[in-house]
Amino acid sequence: MSDSNLGQVQVFWGNGKGKTTSALGTALRACGSGFTVHLVQFMKNGASTLEEQIPGEIKALSKFDNFSYKRFGLGDWYVKGKNDLPHREKVQEALIYLRSCLGKYEILIADEILYAVQLGLLEESEVISLLKEKPKSQEIILTGSHKPLENIFALADLVTEIKKIKHPYDSGIMARKGIEY
Repeated sequence: MSDSNLGQVQVFWGNGKGKTTSALGTALRACGSGFTVHLVQFMKNGASTLEEQIPGEIKALSKFDNFSYKRFGLGDWYVKGKNDLPHREKVQEALIYLRSCLGKYEILIADEILYAVQLGLLEESEVISLLKEKPKSQEIILTGSHKPLENIFALADLVTEIKKIKHPYDSGIMARKGIEY
């Protein structure tokens, strides 16, 4: 399906829960409307293998023939000064892959790419270059970062800040399967 209304840059950022969920909600709507959607996840961690931690929303979206995804990460959390190089290498691998997806899908989601910038694992200029290279008719959605990235925001058509007011984690409640992941 081709639609001349596609081609915008969307950003979901902030310190609240729901950045990836917002992007995947858009993916659900787009898949249901017949658009091809590809999700590239940066810095996915927390399990011994990436396949062990496929969240329910990706499993659900994978039932659509027009949805696909690829995940990049080490399986452990980034700790500044401890494991910078291997994380930087995985982020660069994800960026190279993301670039190879330009023009192949109608909607491309770069999940957590803005965290890679915030943490210094990816240069803001690399994301700006990617946005300038994308085909005019390809929609791209960027997620992540608790810190505003004004130069990226300036190139975006939609910038949504997800702001935390209150979160169960603050009361000691850990992430719950089917709710937070």
